Amino acid sequence: MITRFKDLCLDAADPHALGAFWARILDGDLVDLGDGDTRIDPRAAGSGAESIWVNRVSEPRTVKTRVHLDLRLTEAEPAALLGAGARLVREPDAEISWWVLADPDGNLFCAFPPREGARPGPIALVVDSADPVAQATWWAGVVGGEVKTSEQGHASVVGAAGFPWRQWIFDPVPERKTVKNRMHWDVHLTDPKPTALITAGATLLHEPDDTITWWTLADPEGNEFCAFAPRPTQ
Repeated sequence: MITRFKDLCLDAADPHALGAFWARILDGDLVDLGDGDTRIDPRAAGSGAESIWVNRVSEPRTVKTRVHLDLRLTEAEPAALLGAGARLVREPDAEISWWVLADPDGNLFCAFPPREGARPGPIALVVDSADPVAQATWWAGVVGGEVKTSEQGHASVVGAAGFPWRQWIFDPVPERKTVKNRMHWDVHLTDPKPTALITAGATLLHEPDDTITWWTLADPEGNEFCAFAPRPTQ
């Protein structure tokens, strides 16, 4: 293990509006960062990632969302999500048992029916992949955890360091990544620099400079993520 999962970041045309939507459906607190961006902090300990950072970008969403959250509903229908501003994309049918929805910026996410004993809210982070097993294996190699595969071609990482949800899923898709992901994840490094990540196969995209204090990298399939130096010890 050379990193720990830290949190999620979401690009937005309007961080306040999109942040308010996600804060509402995740039962989080919306924080105005004072620079046009927002952050969603979980109210209950252990209920989600450290935060979801919602960052303003100028470019619009142009392709299908390649990174999304799966949510467990508290009710049998996603009426509350629709009332909060989500758009219904697909209902359960003969092929799927969940709803596919889109947030106000058009980012897709999935909503699953309630299940006895299951906590409502986020249950998985899902990433489209050309080679799910290779992707899951690579990420398990840097954040720890166990790789599990399915007959349908899916692969997942369970027990990754710092990961707050049940599964980190990599889904097989035919299309390759062509543009920057609208949602990405951050990690905490265990060393002061991401040398071990780069040696493992990550690509360095941007180093810290006068405006940022972290490294921007890409995994073997080009998914961008940010790496932060270890937290200072007390």
